Amino acid sequence: MVTSTVGHIANTLYRSLYAFLSLSRLQVRAASHEPAKHGSRLPPTHDWQAIKPTPTRTVAQRLPNNTWDGHMHVIDPSRYPLAPNAAYTPSVFSAWDAVSFENSVSMRNLVAVQPSIYGNDNSALLDALRAFGPDRSRGVVVFDDQAIDNATLQQWHDLGVRGVRLNLASTGAEPDLDEFMRTMRRYADRVKPFGWMVQVYMSMDLLPALVDTIKELPVRFCLDHFARPSGPTDSTNHSFDPYNIKGFSALMELLQHGNTWVKFSAPYRVELEPDELDALAREILRVHCDRAVFATDWPHTRFEGLDIKPFEERCLEWAEEARCVDQVFSLNAKELWDVRD
Repeated sequence: MVTSTVGHIANTLYRSLYAFLSLSRLQVRAASHEPAKHGSRLPPTHDWQAIKPTPTRTVAQRLPNNTWDGHMHVIDPSRYPLAPNAAYTPSVFSAWDAVSFENSVSMRNLVAVQPSIYGNDNSALLDALRAFGPDRSRGVVVFDDQAIDNATLQQWHDLGVRGVRLNLASTGAEPDLDEFMRTMRRYADRVKPFGWMVQVYMSMDLLPALVDTIKELPVRFCLDHFARPSGPTDSTNHSFDPYNIKGFSALMELLQHGNTWVKFSAPYRVELEPDELDALAREILRVHCDRAVFATDWPHTRFEGLDIKPFEERCLEWAEEARCVDQVFSLNAKELWDVRD
């Protein structure tokens, strides 16, 4: 009984602090972490900022009031043990760190996504949702569809969970696409009664083989990190065309179909140069600005310590050019993760 009361008080304090900081727009600088590892493809800050002159209005003034960060993680190996097969051991990035960071980039709401290093143990994510509260957060979990029961899914739903994540990209193994198609169908059927979405981290070049299956899914579907494109297949053309990237046409077909979204996030996980990513993002927004959501990918696991603000501003510039700022930074996320005012 005492433990329960203490836990309740702690969660209430977390939620109160989060609401206070969000409403007051405190610009709290996130704690500094170890620098990005060698080989990060994120361009230096000045490369992104040099593309256009600095606008007279600040980023916070140009963003909508009810912003959403569509992809971030809460990680605390000291309190929540990592999975035995975790590929790496990150630093601590707590719920309090998350509040500080989100305010530093003018994000009022967030979507906590289960990282691969925790496997099917969603404890850290669920406790974070309790701290943030369902008015300001959503969650995307990972679970064994053969072992989960509806009562547990309902409990998670009440906390703000609105999706399940399937991860092909982090394993490094060559996927069995026939098996993955069956897996997507099973998970979609499992979460459909709760109105959840299915989120997948995979390479764009796999999309052509999966288009028909994704179209048939009875739920909303989302691809992480620009759908993880590789470099263009046609290197002889001097002007970059995103349609030369294997799978990009399939992505556009899925966006046109209507049940698929794509996250503008983690440029350091994408094998494109800044000008190439510019062209890809602009084409998506030109044709389907109602299916893109902004996300920070904080704390940028394996690239800890980088400054994501220049990328945030670049996404804002893309959205301003396409006249869809409210959609990219707020409305699309609310539709994808079932946020009702």
